[in-house]
Amino acid sequence: MRIVVAVMWCACATPLSSQTPRIEDNSFLIEEAYNQEPGVVQHITNWQRSLKSEAWNFAFTQEWPFLSQRHQLSYTFLLGGTRSGTEFGGLGLNYRYQLLPADSRVAIAPRLTAMLPARREQLGTQLNVPVSVHVGSALVAHANAGVTGTTRGTTLYNLGGSVVWLARSTFNVLCEVSWAEEEGASVLLLNPGIRWAYNFASGLQIVPGLAFTYGVGPSHGVQAPFLYLSFEHPFAGRPDSN
Repeated sequence: MRIVVAVMWCACATPLSSQTPRIEDNSFLIEEAYNQEPGVVQHITNWQRSLKSEAWNFAFTQEWPFLSQRHQLSYTFLLGGTRSGTEFGGLGLNYRYQLLPADSRVAIAPRLTAMLPARREQLGTQLNVPVSVHVGSALVAHANAGVTGTTRGTTLYNLGGSVVWLARSTFNVLCEVSWAEEEGASVLLLNPGIRWAYNFASGLQIVPGLAFTYGVGPSHGVQAPFLYLSFEHPFAGRPDSN
């Protein structure tokens, strides 16, 4: 369960058009290398429930640009639950730097997180490096590599990747792979899904997403539905379009 929570630290009707905001920064288990545009805030919720154990995880993230698109501040709030009850999973305070621009063919945006879990002995920091590559006009790939250290003296490593088919500007099909390892215990997850967008004249974009998580290899037998919901909107006037 602890490794799965750490992974979570780390979701259709018109053709692609510059007039319709495309879905870009709405993956599920994999982080894209796209910071928030100036004047735009994003609210993200994830929920995942194991069909075998009935354990579930919930994450809420809010992302804000800081001064410009080069800098982004955010926080992540985690909850978890089992048959015996619900517990606080922790709080992550995040800073992300846009090393290579989001509108370039290859984007890179390293993130540093201060992790404040429910148990003091699990305090830690995480460095994750997402890379996003436009493979073609309708295909984008993302890759993640990260390391997490805690006051328990343990180190967790994570790798992941995804391929996103931009079938429409407001409808995408994606498949993610996520791996994490800590003290010899590892988790390997496959997460295929879909996401779609509702765009409003006010600048509000709502993106729901559905996926189903499968355990592979050491995680064989894991099966969990995954739900995603994002609200993105201007908070300081309508931003200029890219």
